[in-house]
Amino acid sequence: MMLSKSCRVSTHKSFINFFKNLIMDSKVIVVADEATGTVINVSENNPEFGYIRVSQTRTMIDDNGFLKRRVVSALIPGPINDLKDTGFYAGQILNGRILIQESLMPFNQKNPERDLKIAGDTGILCTLGGLPIYRRTLFSFNQDGQDELIKHDNVEELRAAYAATMKSNTAALKQAALSDDFDIA
Repeated sequence: MMLSKSCRVSTHKSFINFFKNLIMDSKVIVVADEATGTVINVSENNPEFGYIRVSQTRTMIDDNGFLKRRVVSALIPGPINDLKDTGFYAGQILNGRILIQESLMPFNQKNPERDLKIAGDTGILCTLGGLPIYRRTLFSFNQDGQDELIKHDNVEELRAAYAATMKSNTAALKQAALSDDFDIA
């Protein structure tokens, strides 16, 4: 049976995604709360609801082609009884993927600030055309699920912030080197 070109391309892309997920990304793991040791965490706003945290180590390549391994996590929210019925336990491996979704519209209308995409430790909001980018992570049983990313365009603002941080760090290191506090004699 001969496949059409579009079908072959689609099959090829599916294979690449399958291979990437199999080799490059770890399995999704159910994570217990560090403080309480529990898997099901009760909502502070409504005790009838809660969430389970999952994490996954993902291989990501940035805009400059630099490969980085990052741990991403997501919450699986739901009614407490439904969460209990899943039987999830700490360390359990789930088939699926943690997806990253970005949008120019807030995911949460009541608290839009919660999902703002901030560039690293700079505190600078990532934007596109002056609009803020919102980011969230979701768990999906679909291992072929794809991230929905938006490339920010406030690159110069971020470069200036990183340059200022580097300059400040360099000055602090020079000052520390001159200080008697680090004299080993």
